Amino acid sequence: MTTLIWIAAALVVIGVYLSWTAGRLDRLHSRIDAARAALDAQLLRRASVAQELATAGVLDPAASIVLYQAAHAARQAEEEHREVAESELSQALRAVFAEAPQVDAVREAPGGEESLGELTQAVRRVPMARRFHNDAVRAARALRRHRKVRWFRLAGHAPFPMAFEMDDEPPAVLGDRTGH
Repeated sequence: MTTLIWIAAALVVIGVYLSWTAGRLDRLHSRIDAARAALDAQLLRRASVAQELATAGVLDPAASIVLYQAAHAARQAEEEHREVAESELSQALRAVFAEAPQVDAVREAPGGEESLGELTQAVRRVPMARRFHNDAVRAARALRRHRKVRWFRLAGHAPFPMAFEMDDEPPAVLGDRTGH
């Protein structure tokens, strides 16, 4: 009888541990979903601000076209092409704002200071949001690689989390605007 009690106690402890692990994995997947929503919001904000700036008439025509097309492509990209489109927007932003005189010209235009401030905030927030998302993905992947998670199928039918990899390097002249 004592053996049966020990076996039952061991099974209860194992069940509680597996339940705790499944709950932890569920919380990590929820964290990934929340981080992805925040990342999507920041990417959309960056593309919207870039599009507004491109159509405001404060940039030269060639820069406006390049920036508008990249921002439009980033906003309209299908999920499987999103990383590439967002990277191309980052490259377009760096090309348009490669030199301080372009930033100064935008700043001197009516409403340019506010637009530049919004764009600066947007390009700074994207790398942070991506880092939070990718950290959550990394934690969930590490837990899902454990044998106990695979053997007992604790992840259920949740898809394997994927990191969001893109070029999110902000233009250097916008990154230098810490005091403005």
